[in-house]
Amino acid sequence: MRAVGEHRKLQSDNPWVFCDTNGGLLRRHNVRKRHLKPLLQKAGLPDIRFHDLRHTAATLLLSEEVHPKIVQERLGHAQIGITLDIYSHVLPSMQREAADKIGALFNDNFKNKSSS
Repeated sequence: MRAVGEHRKLQSDNPWVFCDTNGGLLRRHNVRKRHLKPLLQKAGLPDIRFHDLRHTAATLLLSEEVHPKIVQERLGHAQIGITLDIYSHVLPSMQREAADKIGALFNDNFKNKSSS
C-alpha cells in the first residue's frame, strides 16, 4: 500500500491514482489494447477480459482456502452472500474436505470411547 501512496503523491492535483498520459481517466479500450493484450501475448496466455483477472484471483484465493470474508473484502462485495453465490463453484472440494474433517473427529471420538 505504501507504493500506491507514494505514487499518489506524484499525481499532485490529479484526483486519480492511475490515469492516462494527459492526467485523465483511463479508458478501458486503451488499457486493454496497449497494456493487457501485449502482456497476455508475451506471457503466452489466452486473450481474456480485464475483469477475468479479478475472477481468477478470487477463485484462486478460495481454492487456497482463504476465508471467504477476506475474498469478499478484497473484491469489494457489500455482502458475503454475493461472493459465495458467484464463486460457489470453487467450494465443492472444500465441502469434501469439511466432510473428511468432521468424519475424522467422529472417528477419533469413537476410538477414544472404545479404548476406555
